[in-house]
Amino acid sequence: MADIFLSYSRTDKARVAPLVAALEAQGWSVWWDPEITPGDEFDALISAELERARAVVVVWSTSSVDSRWVKGEARDAADRGVLVPVRFDNARLPIDVRSIHTTDLDAWGENRQSAPFKALCAALEAKLKLSAAKKTAAQSTAAAAPRVGICVLPFTNMSGDQEQEYFSDGITEDIITDLSKVSALAVVSRNSAFVYKGKNVDVTKVARELRVGHILEGSVRKAGGRVRITAQLVDGSSNDHIWAERYDRNLDDIFTLQDEISEAIVKALRLKLLPEEKKAIEHRGTDNAEAYNLYLMARQSYITGYETDDRRVEAILRLCKRATDIDPGYSRAWALMASAQMVMRFDRGKNGDDGLAAAERALTVDANLPEAHAVKARILAQYGRHDEAAAEIDIALRLDPDSYEVNRSAAYLRFRQRKLDEAIGYYEKSMSLMETDLHSGTMLITCYTAIRNSQAALRVGRISVSRVEKMLAQDPNNATAMGYGAIALATLGEGERAREWINRALLIDPDNMAARYNFACTLTSFMKPPDVGAALELLGPVFDTMAVDWLKHAKADPDLDPLREDSRFRAMIAAAEKRLAAAADGDSAPGS
Repeated sequence: MADIFLSYSRTDKARVAPLVAALEAQGWSVWWDPEITPGDEFDALISAELERARAVVVVWSTSSVDSRWVKGEARDAADRGVLVPVRFDNARLPIDVRSIHTTDLDAWGENRQSAPFKALCAALEAKLKLSAAKKTAAQSTAAAAPRVGICVLPFTNMSGDQEQEYFSDGITEDIITDLSKVSALAVVSRNSAFVYKGKNVDVTKVARELRVGHILEGSVRKAGGRVRITAQLVDGSSNDHIWAERYDRNLDDIFTLQDEISEAIVKALRLKLLPEEKKAIEHRGTDNAEAYNLYLMARQSYITGYETDDRRVEAILRLCKRATDIDPGYSRAWALMASAQMVMRFDRGKNGDDGLAAAERALTVDANLPEAHAVKARILAQYGRHDEAAAEIDIALRLDPDSYEVNRSAAYLRFRQRKLDEAIGYYEKSMSLMETDLHSGTMLITCYTAIRNSQAALRVGRISVSRVEKMLAQDPNNATAMGYGAIALATLGEGERAREWINRALLIDPDNMAARYNFACTLTSFMKPPDVGAALELLGPVFDTMAVDWLKHAKADPDLDPLREDSRFRAMIAAAEKRLAAAADGDSAPGS
């Protein structure tokens, strides 16, 4: 069995051969059809090698995109999660694989030290490690019974107050997490379930789309010190109710209530809840309902774009401070506090804690909390302790590769190192994990534009515009959302509409520096033709006020590359550096 199956068009053999040699020089075994010997059954051999390969490199070119064999092999690999596509000639990819990140190899020059080849190797290493892990997991569970598929749809907020949405979303997320701890269940992920949020759904259709047998839906009404939760478990094929219940309790009973719902679902499905699973479900990080409610409020601000809004960051700090005062052992609240403190110190330039103490407090309480390791990695990176930061983010990814916070942090670290191909994978994941995330989409557009993957940039642009439009429907004066949206619109070729949003936002909120920065990026790298003069005018106040982390971002941001040789832009950088150096108050890196 070869490590890598290489799929390509025969007309590309001359350019594929050096690529095979380079991959083999990395120590991997590669199978490609020159190895077919006379007398072999062509289709049978290819099918067998394709099935056994741990990774499939598909070489897209102007020839291979028309090959039904290559397209078929790509679809098979994508279905199995082992596809690693590359491209020559800026070939237009088949529509069903455009969402998968593709490495352009036109500039690799048959050089194993080139950035494109290193990016390919990084993608292969990740895929081969994942394949090995899946194989081990599959072997260990080979004798296990098939798991029961279930989707928990977002519970409806019935409180009559839009601001209570955080609570119903939090309840839904916790039920998803609880049921995921039951080994007999296969639970649809949060990001897939929340696609249906706010929609009138056909349960049987949702079950077919998600390939599950059961759907859990419900509602939450919270008022004063009382909470009412209704829940019903539905058979996805017949639309029959298997179980339904209404709970009306004091808010202090919220944890017991959640446990009862999870256990009732397991019982209704005639499954067995193992003792260790019951114990895991009951472990929530806090037993205090008030601290839990405060944390849910803080996290809602976090996932809806807190980093560009001082008021939201300050609110998160107050909420987490109160939550940890009530329960000093609430590790998740400490980790979220660390994120807010980090942003205030390094991104907003405010005096105060840098977040490291709060992150370490979280880890003292729960050494396996992935979000705490992730934020600690970002803080250590601020002090140039990059090896330690890399170790922390590796731990976080190992503990929970599906955490939104962890993937955002991993993407951030890779982007700052200009490792755009690696950053893309993490930003794709974080964007998919949180439907309110605008930042990841904008960063993906930046990365894809920088590596000249226009099709991927267009795909993300469409997603981003859709998300911004939903936010503006709720808050038409959200200048931060318009800042993200302008980049997406310009990417899609809607320059006039992008300018309308820019002008509108500057009238509504002229002091929104995050929006001004994004508008400058729009005018510099995404608008056709670019408007360098207007971009520099927008950036003036931003550089006059930006903190050290924002300056680091500006120095690494490919969107601003067209300005780097402009004397006015270089003067802005120099002035910001001088201002920040003068303002330094003797801060030094924390002790190791």
